[in-house]
Amino acid sequence: MSGDTSSQDGNGKVTRVIRIGTRKSQLARIQTDSVAEMLKGLYPDVLLEIVGMTTTGDKILDTALSKIGEKSLFTKELETALERNEVDLVVHSLKDLPTTLPSGFTIGAVLKRENPHDAVVLHPKNTGKSLNTLPDKSVIGTSSLRRAAQLKKRFPHLEFKDIRGNLNTRLKKLDEKDDFAAIILAAAGLSRMGWESRVGQILDPEDCMYAVGQGALAIEVRARDKDIVEMVSVLHDPDTVLRCIAERAFLRQLEGGCSVPVAVHTEVKDGQLYLTGAVYSLDGSNSLKNTMQTGVDSDREGVEPVDERLQRVGVTADNVPGPAQDAAEKLGLDLANLLLSKGAKEILTVARQLNDAR
Repeated sequence: MSGDTSSQDGNGKVTRVIRIGTRKSQLARIQTDSVAEMLKGLYPDVLLEIVGMTTTGDKILDTALSKIGEKSLFTKELETALERNEVDLVVHSLKDLPTTLPSGFTIGAVLKRENPHDAVVLHPKNTGKSLNTLPDKSVIGTSSLRRAAQLKKRFPHLEFKDIRGNLNTRLKKLDEKDDFAAIILAAAGLSRMGWESRVGQILDPEDCMYAVGQGALAIEVRARDKDIVEMVSVLHDPDTVLRCIAERAFLRQLEGGCSVPVAVHTEVKDGQLYLTGAVYSLDGSNSLKNTMQTGVDSDREGVEPVDERLQRVGVTADNVPGPAQDAAEKLGLDLANLLLSKGAKEILTVARQLNDAR
């Protein structure tokens, strides 16, 4: 076993210790604690230790994420610890994980997705309003090019400005100053923090489609640690795995990331996986959007051996049928290629150049 440790209790019984890496923010700790609780319920004899770390994305708070130009802003330090055997697994928000992982790592579990949509959190003086009913020139805070591009097009009477920091910081900036009429945050994060009461509006896909992997937690492990891969694999949610494989394949084929506006919406219904994907110019005036579907209803029995080469966009899910995973990955590739054939690359190239020049 690579790098995990063991401890001895007073009775001489050896207990295996598994170290879980996480960012130090309150939300990251809540998410990691929830995963630790699930693992403890499944493996009561294992001792879990949580190791908090600060990432580049946590340190650089005065620059929009899309301007920093680093794909692994919130993951690099955690992966370094994983590589050095300082931790045995890492809990991430899946949307923070690049579509191509460093060699030797894999996503061993994608947990059941919470609400993937975005939420509007209003300044207390605007309680009861929605984006539609806010006064002209109201300033909305978001550091996401994806959100801003869609919402600028949908709500031309509003203005959008960057806002950085963790959830606590952003809420404080909203409440204690008059700079913003509202801010846009992921509904799942607000829910995990217990702040549902602050949600003034959930944005439906017509208003704003979500980010790839949004609302799902992922556990990253060393691909060679077969027993750790097996241990966490029971936390896989099959529908979330298929949806997120399709989304990540779509994004990877488009060569998208934080610095370009790409959005998705997925659904598994009656054995069909539906993927809607879109790319936008920075101001939302130019966009391409389409929907495709594929069958994923192979019986959910087939189990294949864990094999690093069988990763699909970084995900190892040996307890989800291989043909269904292949179909999901192909769906993402096919939809990306369809949009590329209609000019998606040009839209994204201009968006990247304009963002770099801001």
